[in-house]
Parts: sequence; structure tokens; C-alpha cells
Amino acid sequence: MKLFDAGDVRIHYRVDGPADGAPVVFANSLGTDMRLWDPILPLLPEGLRVIRWDKRGHGLSTVPDGPYSMGALISDCEKLLDHLDVKECVFVGLSIGGMIAQGLAVKRLDLIRAMVLSNTAAKIGNPALWDERIAAVKSGGIESLADAVMERWFSDAFRKTPELELWRNMLVQQADDGYAGCSAAISGTDFYTPTSGLRLPTLGIAGSEDGSTPPDLVRETVDLIPGSQFHLIRRAGHLPCVEQPEEFASVLTAFLKGVGHV
Repeated sequence: MKLFDAGDVRIHYRVDGPADGAPVVFANSLGTDMRLWDPILPLLPEGLRVIRWDKRGHGLSTVPDGPYSMGALISDCEKLLDHLDVKECVFVGLSIGGMIAQGLAVKRLDLIRAMVLSNTAAKIGNPALWDERIAAVKSGGIESLADAVMERWFSDAFRKTPELELWRNMLVQQADDGYAGCSAAISGTDFYTPTSGLRLPTLGIAGSEDGSTPPDLVRETVDLIPGSQFHLIRRAGHLPCVEQPEEFASVLTAFLKGVGHV
């Protein structure tokens, strides 16, 4: 476990694999920490330099006063990657992590040579929706939203398994202020115009039963980028890397090979 001081926040991060390996950066979703990627990492090709971090307000990173801006989340990642001397990574972002990917690619294309936009969009929801969720968290904590979040995150079949409790526990153990702060960042983000100017290899991944970012929304976003690919994972909700890790890892590995990163 390592902490990086990014100024107003200290970021918990982890690096696995050889120092000279091809860098792959993973950015997780709202309400999760870097363990989101644990199911797929053993299934990826050996020799990669895998970089993960807990965004501000999540996991073992510190919790600055909110609300947060998307620019701050992008800057946190930018500073961390500069600190780790990362160039030309493949960036895999899920949900808010995919928004960070888009914003960072627009700002610092030298850092990213290709990206995977999983269960995300250029714009997610609307301010009224996010205001309602932020108010609920501030009044009743994340616990007050947890059951509804599980319905959006996972398929009916997965919600009947004992593993559901692990992910519900991860959600409710995040800091309320961190969850609300990052919700505000999503609320204020519309990347349709900047993302449409991107020119880099891009793979979109969606879950057929995603209640947060439905497949059509994901496809609409990746279609903004010429030459992009799209893959639908069936029997999965918002976190297909959890529900269908073998398929997620297979699709990601094929993309890494296709862009010459393996």
C-alpha cells in the first residue's frame, strides 16, 4: 500500500508487475475501491505493469471536503501517473473511471495511447438525479441508497448469490462525503464535445442488464470516437468485470494485443 500526496488529497495506489512492463491503468466506479479489478487481473497476460488507485473520497485515499469537480479527479490521476513516470498507457475506466479516462485523454494524450470505456458515458444522468442522490447520502448515508444501487449494478441472477454482500459491504463502507463529492463531479460533467475530438484506439464495453449506463448510452459515447469498437457482455449489469470476469478479461486482452500493448 502506498500513498501519493497530490496536494489537497493523498491518493492510495498500487502497482503490480514489472517496472518495465507495458502500463495498464485501471479506474474504478463510484462507490467502489481498486479491488473492483481483482476478479480480472489474474486472467490478463503476464508482464503488464498494472496501476490502480482509489480516487479521492474512496478506499484508503483521504476524503477532502466536497463537492469535487471532474477536473480535480482528472488532475489527481494526472499527477499520480506523472509521479510514476507513466507514458502511453492503456487506460481502462469504468463508470466515473471512464469519465476520468475521457477527460485525461483530452488533456494529456501523451499519457494514453488507447482506452477502454466500460459502462460509462460522456454524460451520465442529469443534475436533478444527482442532487437527489447527494441529498439522500447526506441525510441517511450510503446505506439509504445501497439496495437501489445493487439493483442498478448487478443482474437478477447475481443478486441471488452470496457474493452480493461483498459488494454491498464495499459500497456502504465508502465515505459518505466521498460518495457525495464524486456524485457532484459526475453531475457537472458533459464530455460529448471534447470526447468527439479524440482520435485514439477505443473499446467500449457494456453490460446487457446495466441500470446505470445502459448499452445504448455506452455505444453512443464510443461512437463519438472514429474507429472505436464496442462489445456487449450479456448476463451482466454495471460491473461486468465482477459478474463475467472471464469474458471481460478475454475482450480486454484481445484489445491489448490488437493495439500492440502485449
